[in-house]
Amino acid sequence: MLIEGARRVGKSALAMEFATNEYGAHLLIDFSVAPPEVIDLFRNYRHDMDAFFRYLFAYYNFTPVPRDTLIIFDEVQLCPEARAFTKQLVADGRYDYLETGSLISIQRNVQHILLPSEEESITLHPFDFEEFLWARDSEPLANLIRDSFATLQPLPEALHRQATRLFREYMLVGGMPQAIQAYINENSFQAADEAKRLILTLYKNDIAKFGAGEEARISAVYQAIPSQLARHEKRFRITSLGKSARNRTYEAAFFWLADAGLVNLCFNTTDLNVGLDLTANRSAFKLSEPFTSATIMC
Repeated sequence: MLIEGARRVGKSALAMEFATNEYGAHLLIDFSVAPPEVIDLFRNYRHDMDAFFRYLFAYYNFTPVPRDTLIIFDEVQLCPEARAFTKQLVADGRYDYLETGSLISIQRNVQHILLPSEEESITLHPFDFEEFLWARDSEPLANLIRDSFATLQPLPEALHRQATRLFREYMLVGGMPQAIQAYINENSFQAADEAKRLILTLYKNDIAKFGAGEEARISAVYQAIPSQLARHEKRFRITSLGKSARNRTYEAAFFWLADAGLVNLCFNTTDLNVGLDLTANRSAFKLSEPFTSATIMC
């Protein structure tokens, strides 16, 4: 299983929580800090599984539990060889595997490897409003809102006001776990904003590092989102990036941002029946940044 999503949405924390609760033993291999000796194992021992496991477990001083061990490949995009190796590891059948990664599909992270067909992928998104309420220890209210929606019965006025206030808090804090934790710990929107600014800096660094020649266009699109959302119709106008800007020129930039999980693309369609993509107008779309409140970038 591959857990993919934007940076800082909690993929590693979720993987560790799952491993702790569901397995007798687990091993975390974080490729952002893994030494060359570990990387070499994935390159040089793919045809000797016994030696691979023997050396890997010895390096991490780890003792597996037969058929009850989960091995986590954290930030697997940094070691494409490990991702490709999962085909043989799954076929070997001794252990289970969980991968986490960001920027999974960009060319730099997939070239020269065969993507394993055994890999199942799920996408982890930022906290929604219900999860925000859970983090605020307001699970009873979350359950009540869900029941009210299912039965089409309005909440009592006092509870409605409370839910509305919390929803406004959520809209200001955003859905990133780090920002929510900062807000809860300090009861301060400023603390949440500071956490979000650090995340935005991380995203900008990723664009500069992994943009593959499209850095300027990617950055221009990303920086334009707040002003585009401030428009009445909220439609993203490509001409706002320059009088000569065209969709085909910025197509790769939009793909990169969507693949990185940094934006939501919403295309216009002329038929609301099954198969929306068949009638999608690729030149008319809305673009939103789903992780941090847009005001932080203004």
